[in-house]
Amino acid sequence: MAGASGFLGTHLAQRWRDAGHDVTRLVRRAPQRPDEARWQPSADQLDPTLVAAADAVVNLAGAGVGDKRWTGAYKNLIRSSRVDTTGTIARAIANLPAEDRPTVLLQGSAVGWYGDTGDRQVTEESPAGRGFLADVCRVWEAAASPAENAGTRVALLRTGLPLDADAGLLKPQMLPFRMGVGGKLGNGRQWVPWISLADWLRAVDFLLDRDDVTGPVNVVGPAPVTNATFTEAFGRVLHRPTVMPIPAVALQVALGEFAGEALRSQRVLPGVLSRAGFTWDHPTVESALRAAIDREPSAVR
Repeated sequence: MAGASGFLGTHLAQRWRDAGHDVTRLVRRAPQRPDEARWQPSADQLDPTLVAAADAVVNLAGAGVGDKRWTGAYKNLIRSSRVDTTGTIARAIANLPAEDRPTVLLQGSAVGWYGDTGDRQVTEESPAGRGFLADVCRVWEAAASPAENAGTRVALLRTGLPLDADAGLLKPQMLPFRMGVGGKLGNGRQWVPWISLADWLRAVDFLLDRDDVTGPVNVVGPAPVTNATFTEAFGRVLHRPTVMPIPAVALQVALGEFAGEALRSQRVLPGVLSRAGFTWDHPTVESALRAAIDREPSAVR
């Protein structure tokens, strides 16, 4: 697993260890634990024996898109941290003898592929959109093609916004919403492609086992909502008012270029998961938000 120290990777690795799997975490530094192995994706270096020993390879590596202001250097890091890792893994798989290749590569991607969709519903069959993150997703997914061309099943995890109190979309909003000063972003009409953390983990398990599912998979909840609806549901779960909208201009001042991505509308539907028979434990945004709050450490509730 690449990206095992990130938010989703940490939870997925622990889930699989608890289930009795052996998980080897790829790290760029000297290994400090028996389950770690060093690699250098920027130099296209990955021990092929690590890949040959695996039943499945999972790549969730990539610099956080909202972690820092988007300077030219950080945008380059967002791209290279995804393309270099994916290409290194895909080529390592392709260069193995057929009998040694892993059965599946679960490859990270994002709903950023679709760009701003407005009110238009999109599924896995929809074309790529425009914008920096859409461009990143195109080259990110394309970097996995050597593994697919070599015959390994590749599932591209076009992940939405996982809901958890400790990370992602909710973390920076927890304090203002708890203080009763939360509100919609901009006009609130943009669509939010959410998914509960529990359902994201279950979906990856589902895709690990389903050898008939290949290509892009929208890993999102079954019912996207507008930001205004999301905000109202969040307020109900926390029993707080949500009457303090954040103007688009304030986001632009605070976030710079990333503000445009934060305000984009993505009405993304999970077509592949639905057709394959996946069921969601949290099929509504309110149930997903309640699950996220229930996971929040009691010390900060």
